[in-house]
Amino acid sequence: MTPEIQRIREEYSRRDREIAPGHYSWKHSANYFMHVQCGRAVIRGLTRAGLFPLDGARVADIGCGTGVWLCEFLQWGAELRDLHGIELNESRLAVARRRLPGADLHEGDAQELPWRDRSLDIVTQFTVFTSVLDPEVKTRLAAEMWRVLRPGGAIVWYDFRVNNPSNASVRGIGVREIRKLFPHAIVHLASVTLLPPLTRRISWSAATALEVLPFLRTHYAGTLKKPFEA
Repeated sequence: MTPEIQRIREEYSRRDREIAPGHYSWKHSANYFMHVQCGRAVIRGLTRAGLFPLDGARVADIGCGTGVWLCEFLQWGAELRDLHGIELNESRLAVARRRLPGADLHEGDAQELPWRDRSLDIVTQFTVFTSVLDPEVKTRLAAEMWRVLRPGGAIVWYDFRVNNPSNASVRGIGVREIRKLFPHAIVHLASVTLLPPLTRRISWSAATALEVLPFLRTHYAGTLKKPFEA
């Protein structure tokens, strides 16, 4: 295990200890608001890339956690047998396996993905890269995602574009760095997600109104498409 992977494991443990149970639960409307708005942005990106709905698509979620997004992909048309995932945290993966029996789910480090070259139509990552601080690990992770993606397929990207001043264990990623990580990708990204601390303090309607202001959005969402000739 590399020092960076050990650091990430320790950060998982710290969050489990220090963050109150249910803090990210959908019982809090702000959390569901952010999920829905992210989902809308991802669907727009996949539609632009000609990959929505997901009927017949082979999809892998990097850092799949408890399987939240894999469950969404089922609703978007994917078949259970076509869902794949990898997760570093064993307890989170155990939840995903209970939710998605029959899906291809792996515990491990995404620097070495278990799938064949060009075997997947869509590869997704939701706030994985900002949890990785080591540039070399980011580069290897990006290369592996690109390796398993077929020409004409797309990486779905959702991650912080700014730093979190209250958490030094994450680091925002701008468009320039994304293009450096995926130099051959056709990049379509948009700023999304109203500043989460603000979202948690206001109503759904107020959050909808304020999210139109670009300077209050904290994430990028969209697709990194692999050219057919790649």
